[in-house]
Amino acid sequence: SGGGPTMALSGVRVLELAGLAPAPLCGMILADFGAQVVRVDRPPRGPAAADVQGRGKRSLVLDLKRPQGAVALRRLCRGADVLIEPFRHGIMEKLGLGPEVLLQENPSLVYARLTGFGQTGEYAKSAGHDINYLALSGVLSKLGRKDENPYPPINLLADFAGGGVMCALGIVIALYERARSGRGQIIDASMVKGVAYLSSFLWKSRSLGLWSRPRGENLLDSGAPFYEVYRTSDGKFMAVGALEPQFYMKFIKGLGLDSNELPAQMSFSDWPKMKKKFASIFAQKTQAEWCSIFDGTDACVTPVLSFDDVASHQHNKQRSSFIRNDQGEISPRPAPLLSRTPAVPSYKRDPLIGEHTEEILLEYGFTKQEIAKLHSDEVIGFSKPKANL
Repeated sequence: SGGGPTMALSGVRVLELAGLAPAPLCGMILADFGAQVVRVDRPPRGPAAADVQGRGKRSLVLDLKRPQGAVALRRLCRGADVLIEPFRHGIMEKLGLGPEVLLQENPSLVYARLTGFGQTGEYAKSAGHDINYLALSGVLSKLGRKDENPYPPINLLADFAGGGVMCALGIVIALYERARSGRGQIIDASMVKGVAYLSSFLWKSRSLGLWSRPRGENLLDSGAPFYEVYRTSDGKFMAVGALEPQFYMKFIKGLGLDSNELPAQMSFSDWPKMKKKFASIFAQKTQAEWCSIFDGTDACVTPVLSFDDVASHQHNKQRSSFIRNDQGEISPRPAPLLSRTPAVPSYKRDPLIGEHTEEILLEYGFTKQEIAKLHSDEVIGFSKPKANL
């Protein structure tokens, strides 16, 4: 990892079985905060699936379908604190790598199983993606505009928030408990349950009448004209979140309108008409002109920044919210910010598949002879960075 010994998760040894989006994020979060994360990659067959969240990790190539490969992973798990496992229900058991086997050999192991549908239930063995997990959680039914089909916000909610982040939280909780009991445990991180839990506010606010109208006609789902995105004259956008009456008054003032001549803020029947009115006003000025009007006020109006603009925005610059790695690629700095033991993300490029196979196996107690044998039996793979000639 990029950081020194002061990071919060320093000394925690994590094995992350290579998978798609959510598990790599989970591993990257742990690496960013100091854990030693080893990504266990499959031998590349054809074009390798790109893990773009390999920051701070090292890569070991191991063929788990070969008996010697499964035995090698069992041995690695004896020296690990955490295993992140992203496969469908039953696959690890078939390989002889289920939690009952690994926890018997290392009772302090935290065995995190990150799947879409979870370890039990009718869909446990089914394939799926973010949109399916979001649908089954109930959350998708709430997302979308009036008179349109529901739509998912890219694959952020189930994969990453309900999956990768919830799983990382589960791991940290289990490690905290282990400090008292000395014992590991199994984490069943299901993206359906994770994203449902994430939506607790939607459930608990139903009694307030916040969601009593059809989708796209409520306060926070694009129904309200004062919680909406508007296009500016230069084709950019402004986001408006002027919910509270005092913020709404400042918003109205910034638009150059007189609130005495407008319908009441919460007059539902006037919302569509007000939306058109606000839209026509926003369309008269550029994004920069609107920023000069609203910046520094409490109107809750902010520019919608593109990925090209976000790192150079003054607020984000002042907080160093984005980092640039050795390759010049920009990405978000780890969050949240800890005062004493902040994350120190690696600035190195992501690991090549199999780049660290030998050094990892040596660290975990394999001899050079054992490594040579595993290599000649094609159970492990090496990859060396090509020299730039």
